[in-house]
Amino acid sequence: MIDDHSSSSLVVPASTQNHSQGVLSAAVVLVMYGDYQCPRSAAVYKLIKIIRQELTVSFGEDYLCFIFRHFPQTQIHPHAQRAAQVAEAAAVQGKFWLMSDTLCDHQQRLENGYLVEYANDLRLDIPQFLKELSKQVHVDRINEDIEGGIRSGVTNAPALFINNIRYTGRWKITELTVAIVAASH
Repeated sequence: MIDDHSSSSLVVPASTQNHSQGVLSAAVVLVMYGDYQCPRSAAVYKLIKIIRQELTVSFGEDYLCFIFRHFPQTQIHPHAQRAAQVAEAAAVQGKFWLMSDTLCDHQQRLENGYLVEYANDLRLDIPQFLKELSKQVHVDRINEDIEGGIRSGVTNAPALFINNIRYTGRWKITELTVAIVAASH
C-alpha cells in the first residue's frame, strides 16, 4: 500500500474511534475536519446533515457515513479549542452530535458560561463535565485529529474527504450531493 501524503488523500482512515453517523461500511464515507467557531464550518456541517438525511431517505441508512474530526483554528478563533473540548466532554456522556449541533447553531456564543449552559440544556452530568474541562482530558484526542488533518494536507477548516479523496468542489448542496453520489459508483 502506498502511503500518500499529498493533499488529495486522507492519511488517517475512518475508524470506530471517530465520531460518526452511519456505518463505516457505508457506500460513501464523508470525513469533515471542522472548527466550531468557523462560520463556514458550521454552514458545511449543516449542509452535510441535510444531504445525509436526503440520501438516507433515497438510498437507505447504510449509504452515507458522516465523520466529524476537530480542526480548531485557534489563531483566528479563540474559542474553537474550548468548544472542541466541550464536544468531547459531551461525547463521553453520549451526546457528541447534540452538542455539535448546539455549538454550530450558537457559534457567536462560545464563552465558558454559554458552554456550561449548553451542557446543562443537554442534561449532562455537570460536575463530570467541568472536571474534564478543567483537567483538559480531551486535548490529546483533539490534537490527534489536528495532526491527522495536517498529515492529510488540511491547512484550514472546513475540509472534506469523500471516500478518502479531498473534496475541492463548491460548498453548495447540489455540487456536494453529486460528488457524494458519484463516489458511491
